[in-house]
Amino acid sequence: MYSNSQCSLFNQDRSSDSVSIFNGGYPSTWPERGYGSYLSLKIYVYDENEIEGLKALMYGKEGNINVHTCYQGQWGTQVKIHRLLLNSRFRTRKKEEADFFFVPAYVKCVHMLEGLTEEEINQTYVGVLKQMPYFRRSGGRDHIFVFPSGNGAHFFTSWKTFLNRSIFLTPEGDRTDSKNSSSFDTWKDIIIPGNVDDEMTNLGAPLVEPLPLSSRDYLANYLGHAQGLKGRLQLIELSKQYPDKLEAPNLKHHPPDKLFKEEYFDHLRNAKFCLCPRGVSSWTLRFFESFFVECVPVILSDRIELPFQNVIDYSQITIKWPASRIGPQLLEYLESIPDEVIESMIERGRQVKCLWIYGPGSEPCSAMHGILWELQRKLRVFHQSPETFWLHNGTFVNRDLVGFHDWKPPMPLP
Repeated sequence: MYSNSQCSLFNQDRSSDSVSIFNGGYPSTWPERGYGSYLSLKIYVYDENEIEGLKALMYGKEGNINVHTCYQGQWGTQVKIHRLLLNSRFRTRKKEEADFFFVPAYVKCVHMLEGLTEEEINQTYVGVLKQMPYFRRSGGRDHIFVFPSGNGAHFFTSWKTFLNRSIFLTPEGDRTDSKNSSSFDTWKDIIIPGNVDDEMTNLGAPLVEPLPLSSRDYLANYLGHAQGLKGRLQLIELSKQYPDKLEAPNLKHHPPDKLFKEEYFDHLRNAKFCLCPRGVSSWTLRFFESFFVECVPVILSDRIELPFQNVIDYSQITIKWPASRIGPQLLEYLESIPDEVIESMIERGRQVKCLWIYGPGSEPCSAMHGILWELQRKLRVFHQSPETFWLHNGTFVNRDLVGFHDWKPPMPLP
């Protein structure tokens, strides 16, 4: 049985007088341990006109991909993070003082909208990287890329050759993906929240409001596309056995079996527990959406990795259940949890959901704040590459002993 403990949601250094609490949904401080007392970093954002080929990775080879479309949906982080960094107080326009370099690219969206083929994405990426002296200098260690889907960096088929040191921002931490070669690396990468629809996360009235527990019709729900996946199909079958407890319709991408946005959230809020089975990869947007309709997420994805685990104790706001045990036993367990325990989990969830919102820097709590703190943990004063050398006076040179500021594109890549 779940214990309604009073311990902090946030992992912190208990030897320090500095504590991290969420007060009214906003953090007063970030945990001292491993992070420091304040954010201090500078990020250079490459301009789309600065490097030949970068525009193609953002708008397709014909330049006709609608960025507004790319901004929407669960992969909109590729656009949102770029826009937020452009207006961030941590942005610098001087490469020589930058701690990190952000490379904007909307390749998930561009590929889906047929703006570039996978082969064209690969060729274009390589061409772009060859024009970046600072990428060459560090071997890519201080360069940041957003890969917002379960495919991760695999849209760039040569990522293992050229981006094996770079920092990936991705919601996908599964190391056993379908490519048998996960692009996620704990040492260098950061797991980010998926992109919840703005109409649910805005600070004004959301698209739908949460319902009181007593007004909800179902114990649990699963609202997604089966995609032929075992766990999802099991939930759909389970709902047929227990239609009064579990809502899990076999949704389609087109009417009449499609739920449009408002309908979807209206159904999602109508259960005490929102079941979150894995999709094609281990992460699922439904996990993040659950916090905004205030149902308790039940994770049915054994290999999932979650954002900001250095800070958030997920055992107090979610349940993780073995995917191999989807069946009546799951519903019996959920039914045994008292409403007062569910309410306390929901209340604690309210304290962290601001970290799923891609809000502006003026907001005291947001996904970007969490990402910037995680980046600060990866900040290095010194970067090295197998192709970069230095002399006694601090001069950086290449193998031909040419000084860094005299490197001319296109450059061979590490």
